[in-house]
Amino acid sequence: MTTESPQWVKSSYSNNGGSCVEWAPSNASATGVVPVRDSKQVSGPVLNVPVGAFASFVAGVKAGEFGTV
Repeated sequence: MTTESPQWVKSSYSNNGGSCVEWAPSNASATGVVPVRDSKQVSGPVLNVPVGAFASFVAGVKAGEFGTV
């Protein structure tokens, strides 16, 4: 297990209108999870998504499976 602090990355799909999602891929291979949070509430809750589920979600976003806003 790693004790490093996550290196947060803002989603390229987040716009400047406040809909900001961040993820921390840096420890995913060591921990098996991808932390995800709301960048407007950095001290708020973090969702720990299993790597496989996160990869499936990203593939679905790229394929347009969730529509557009």
